[in-house]
Amino acid sequence: MILFDSCSTVELTGRRQLTAIPNDQMVTLGKETYQQVLEEQQISRNREYTGTVQGVGQRISAAVEEYMRQNGMGDRIGDYAWEYRVLESDAVNEGIMPVCRDDAGVATVMAHEVAHVIAQHSNERLSQQLAVQLGGIALSEAIEKEKESTKQLAMLAFGIGSQVGVLLPYSRTHEKEADVMGLYFMAMAGYDPSSAIPFMERLKASSKTASAPQLLSTHPADAARINAMRQVLPEAMQYYKKTF
Repeated sequence: MILFDSCSTVELTGRRQLTAIPNDQMVTLGKETYQQVLEEQQISRNREYTGTVQGVGQRISAAVEEYMRQNGMGDRIGDYAWEYRVLESDAVNEGIMPVCRDDAGVATVMAHEVAHVIAQHSNERLSQQLAVQLGGIALSEAIEKEKESTKQLAMLAFGIGSQVGVLLPYSRTHEKEADVMGLYFMAMAGYDPSSAIPFMERLKASSKTASAPQLLSTHPADAARINAMRQVLPEAMQYYKKTF
């Protein structure tokens, strides 16, 4: 069975994309991948980090869901169950917390990750991988006939490396798109989107040090990404309502 041609438009950027995997199947794959990460990684015991990430993440996802519902896209987030964890590893989440410094920095990261979900970047990447590596067969058939290969493709689609828990960057297009959408999303949640620029500059500086965690070295904030964020900042500020 050949993958059907299913195009959609990314909210807030207008980019057309191929998302050929049914949403319910992506949700199931996402839950399975997430569960594997939790089974193979140590959850952080740092209450400050955990409390901050959960509080900021929930605030952003709630604001984004409200925006989606108000704009007739509530069906896109109907199956989502947001959950936020900090892992005890310099190579993953915890290593970036000192670079965040405050809630606004954490909001920049969390809004970026929420943007990957809303923009269906994992679906787009898995659709492309199935088409190229498995001959374009449908996901249901790939799971049945190429179970191990499909599992590996799914891990890559959700940005998880072969060593489970190691976050991999999306394509440059996806990363830049998540940067831009993240500004809107953090603004909707009441975080000043202009604070994302100094965070990205800190990320860029930190990724160049010899002792930088792996996450920072694989997700460098280059000048092009920062400039793209500066250009969209005035529009993102229109969504900003300081609520605390």
